[in-house]
Amino acid sequence: MIVDLKKFIARERATWEELDEMLKRVENQTITHLTLDEVQRLHYLYERTGAGLIKISTFAAEPNLVRSLESLLIRAYAEMQDVPSRTDTWSPRRWLFRTFPQTFRKHFRFFLAALALTILGGLFGGGAVAFDPDAKAAIAPFPHLLENPSQRVKEEESKPNQMLATAKGRFSAVLMTNNTQVSILALALGVTWGIGTLILLFYNGVILGAVIFDYVRAGQSVFLMGWLLPHGVVEIPAILIAGQAGLLLGQALIGWNSKESVSQRLRSIAGSLVTLISGAALLLIWAGLVEAFLSQYHEPILPYQFKIAFGLIELVTLLAFLIFAGREPAPAVGSSVA
Repeated sequence: MIVDLKKFIARERATWEELDEMLKRVENQTITHLTLDEVQRLHYLYERTGAGLIKISTFAAEPNLVRSLESLLIRAYAEMQDVPSRTDTWSPRRWLFRTFPQTFRKHFRFFLAALALTILGGLFGGGAVAFDPDAKAAIAPFPHLLENPSQRVKEEESKPNQMLATAKGRFSAVLMTNNTQVSILALALGVTWGIGTLILLFYNGVILGAVIFDYVRAGQSVFLMGWLLPHGVVEIPAILIAGQAGLLLGQALIGWNSKESVSQRLRSIAGSLVTLISGAALLLIWAGLVEAFLSQYHEPILPYQFKIAFGLIELVTLLAFLIFAGREPAPAVGSSVA
């Protein structure tokens, strides 16, 4: 029941205008130009507008608004009913090169938050080891990270990956499984209103910062870059994207400055969550393969300069993909936009 009709109309008008703008896009192009997230949004706006029409219809004082909303819903219904005849089946290529990067950019502020928190953790971890070298034992989660960096480098170069020579495939599977679990956990912890995701991202940063400082202090910067860059430039962004999804989930649960219900907010981001965590998983598969088949091979088998260059090329390629893939072409000069 509407207690104040004017306030209700003022609150819902943005929804109706957004639905009208989205329908204009669909009518001027085709619904195939919408991402999965946008199609879900269109359906949500349709349902909300319909619910609003039912409430307003009880007031005889707004006949023009009722007719306007009826027309809007008829247009939306026609477009959605026409989806099967106008769209192709789900396309992995379209999802990868359009939906995923578009969704990443749409929620970019959450990625920046995940990145900032990881950097903060890195500074804390590096500072802790700088202040107290024994802190490494409390920070590092893996035994080989506790070794003296110079000694470990010497061992790695004198024993050129005998284990990987016979078990590269199994090692790659272990890496991919572990990293995917971490990413899923980063998303799942979003149900703690994002607090768990924040802690996980910060802790990952602490570990990374402690390791980097430890190796740089020991004069093993070249080895470190050759070891981490090939897989790290993909693995770390993938975990950050998973953290991005977790923070998005946490924000939806908290609902800052939102008048929608929790279920409405969750429904509106469901497609984005699936897209982000799926994209992160694909990146981690690549990172696992690179780590097993390239990162673990050191000099004299593979020159560090080659590994560093490979990692930098990966980084530039990934950044270009996330920034530019799936962008709409700029309209021609002099063309009109309906």
